[in-house]
Amino acid sequence: MNLADRRREYALAALDESSVAADPMEQFRRWFADAESAEVPEPNAMTLATADTAGRPSARIVLLMAFDAQGFVFFTFYASRKGRELAENPRAGLVFYWESIARQVRITGRVERLDEETSGAYFRNGTAGSRLAAWAAHQGPVTAGGPAHDQGVAAPAPKWGGYRVIPDEIEFWQGRSSRLHDRLQFQRVGETQWHCVRRSP
Repeated sequence: MNLADRRREYALAALDESSVAADPMEQFRRWFADAESAEVPEPNAMTLATADTAGRPSARIVLLMAFDAQGFVFFTFYASRKGRELAENPRAGLVFYWESIARQVRITGRVERLDEETSGAYFRNGTAGSRLAAWAAHQGPVTAGGPAHDQGVAAPAPKWGGYRVIPDEIEFWQGRSSRLHDRLQFQRVGETQWHCVRRSP
């Protein structure tokens, strides 16, 4: 099979400067609402890319748990690979891809760890199953699996909590026909201002 033959045309919508919000977080909110309305499966699923101090990258899918004017929040075990890399190199990239509406959002920025009170509130508000999983998960060390792994829920709680990605660049990608995709990139200027530029397809 020629993988190039699997490429499809995108012709759902256009993205231009006249219709985009001046604040990229507001634009993200609009697009996220569109993804929910379109019943995109798990619209909060995102690729999280990190790197160690040697520049070796790693990426995985995690869930966005909150977003606001400050940034994008996810939770993980501090001693996981991503937790260790963020401790060494507190910058990350995020990618959302909503295939059915031909949209992608790319985000880069610095990362800060949430305080214990905020992480604890999230933990207490979760389901019993998610609390047990967070309690037991170590996300990385080799495990035998099976019954021994299941017994992990009785283990002492690992250090676990939230991170916020504070963006300095947010790019909105709208798929278009003939690969002439629309790409609008917001770049942070100062603490509260953004500059929008159009990138080539």
